[in-house]
Amino acid sequence: MITNTNNVGSVPTPAPDPRRTRTAPATPAPAQEETLSTAHATQLKAALAETPAVRPEVVERASKLAVDPAYPPIKIINEVARMIANSYDPSSNQD
Repeated sequence: MITNTNNVGSVPTPAPDPRRTRTAPATPAPAQEETLSTAHATQLKAALAETPAVRPEVVERASKLAVDPAYPPIKIINEVARMIANSYDPSSNQD
């Protein structure tokens, strides 16, 4: 059994300070009108339009890595293999 160590009951509760008591406004605040801004979407579309579909420098780097027998490093291969081996296998569910 866990013993309750809460001793709040032994300390008197202070009375609320009337100077700090907030009261609700007499009339509810007017509802704020919701708006939708498409400025960010427009900027994103413009940036995407300026980005080439194929980046030659990335293709060149990928081509070099594809023929490099030391890529990816064995440490990375072992780490990925360990993660796959330790991952949850949904086909083992007995439901």
